[in-house]
Amino acid sequence: MEEEQYNNAPDMPFGNSNDKASIIERINPDEIVELIRMKLMGKMRDEQTGKWVTNKNLKDNAISEIGAWDISNLILSVSNANTSLSKLDDKTIRKRAYSLMEKGVYMMLCNWREYKITNTAQLGYIAEIVFSIAFITLKMADSEGIRKMITSMYSESRNINEMGSIKSGKKMFR
Repeated sequence: MEEEQYNNAPDMPFGNSNDKASIIERINPDEIVELIRMKLMGKMRDEQTGKWVTNKNLKDNAISEIGAWDISNLILSVSNANTSLSKLDDKTIRKRAYSLMEKGVYMMLCNWREYKITNTAQLGYIAEIVFSIAFITLKMADSEGIRKMITSMYSESRNINEMGSIKSGKKMFR
């Protein structure tokens, strides 16, 4: 009876427990980049249709599509699964996040007409977004946090599967 209950247990939440790639695929920090891109353009998701539409109240502070794409692509350089799985220290993280923010400000100053930058508040606002997202994403790699989590999940699921193989292969204590 105990064997039967064990064999009917649900699978690990990440599919095939022997497939590290399935776990890694679920880490998708670049979703926030699309959200930021659309919000920078003054768009909001229409709840009824699920499509992005321009919000007339946000239109005056929005930047151009090319500006939103350039800034979001800059953020995307760190906001990805590879970065999340890296091993970085705090000093490197802070230096990289600041560098991305600095580059974003430089891009906005050089391309202010094309990006439709109309005031200094937009510069500061976008600089804060770039720094915050870069910093938060890079912090995920601090002390191998996500890497360790994935390794422990993989190890745990492997142990569960091995235990299942032992139980189904021979009757224990009989």
